[in-house]
Amino acid sequence: MAGQFEAVVEIDRPVEEVFAYLADGRNDPQFSPRVLRIERVPDAPTAVGTVFRSTVKDAGVKSSREFRITELEAPVRIRWTEVSKNSVAVREGGYDLSELPDGRTRVRLFNVLEGHGVGKLIVGLALAAARKDADAFGGRIKKAAEAAITPR
Repeated sequence: MAGQFEAVVEIDRPVEEVFAYLADGRNDPQFSPRVLRIERVPDAPTAVGTVFRSTVKDAGVKSSREFRITELEAPVRIRWTEVSKNSVAVREGGYDLSELPDGRTRVRLFNVLEGHGVGKLIVGLALAAARKDADAFGGRIKKAAEAAITPR
């Protein structure tokens, strides 16, 4: 079983700057408390093929995660896939950004979760928890991006 969760949020910053902020996955701990550590490989500007390696904590359990950037179309589209082998993994995820009036940006975040092995039994629980938190997650992205990007 696989399923998707998503969130849509409006950020009071220009689309180019929001794109740059989100494309640098090292910013994820600013809005995702589950991310304990993250690094970019190679340590160069994010491009298709860049991998973000992280340690996360879900339901009290630490795990290692690796996500590869599969699409990067500035300033409107970022896509990734999880390449690590975890029981519940992200088959595809991404951000879609659109410019709004007055220098604001609409961001749509989504992740498609799928279970592997025993993860097939718990993916529904993980998906339910992610859907329940989706709006709050979007709010954390908004707050972090607005704090990190200096207004013009």
